[in-house]
Amino acid sequence: MTQNASALAGRVAVVTGASSGLGEATAKRLAASGAKVAVLARRGDRLELLVKEIEQAGGVALAVPVDVTDAAAVAAAAERVAGELDTADLLFNNAGVMLPAPAEELPLQQWQQQIDLNVSGLMNVIGAFLPQLIASAAEKGVADLINTSSIAAQNIFPSFAVYSGTKAYVTHMSRTLRAELGAKDVRVSAIEPGIVGTELQGHVTDPGALEWLAGAKETMTWLNPEDVAEAVNFLATQPAHVNLQQITIMPTRQAS
Repeated sequence: MTQNASALAGRVAVVTGASSGLGEATAKRLAASGAKVAVLARRGDRLELLVKEIEQAGGVALAVPVDVTDAAAVAAAAERVAGELDTADLLFNNAGVMLPAPAEELPLQQWQQQIDLNVSGLMNVIGAFLPQLIASAAEKGVADLINTSSIAAQNIFPSFAVYSGTKAYVTHMSRTLRAELGAKDVRVSAIEPGIVGTELQGHVTDPGALEWLAGAKETMTWLNPEDVAEAVNFLATQPAHVNLQQITIMPTRQAS
């Protein structure tokens, strides 16, 4: 896709999980399309490097270190974005973690960590930025809320039960919220990637899941974060009356 440096001119984008992977790639892509981008994540040093890279390429970016599981901190981050960039009208709600393990091992801490980040963190961000999205849509005629789900929301992967459950929540919540917010010109989309080469795999400790991932690496070319970033950019640059409810993006050789 040819980059259009003005496709998102005048828009203010917020990207969570922006210190690596999908978030980092998408922040760069949206900035290249002309959006001012606020990048949110826990690792402030990584965010500062990302902001410098965006600025060196001619873009505008703001680093906002925050843990999305802290609702009060996210609310403060939203106020900072509005004060320093402007009212947000594009939110890529992307922070998440994947920690597969057999259920019989009862990895309670890992279960809770995935629920806290993938569900509660996601909702903290929506709660903090939704008023801005609604206000922006009223002023500009469109705003976008794009949530990162996963192919695991649809398909069955042994040892991924809790992760898959959190992503099924993201997809179904997004579809329902789309119906609620469409009348206010806020578009809601869920993006469901297959296997993408990111830091997520580096958090996996279960031997069975690691073996499965290693086998998948040998049999197919995984998606790159930039592939997903292009899809997010595509969603956000549609005409205001067009809302792609859901995009599933897969490696060509990934069957399910």
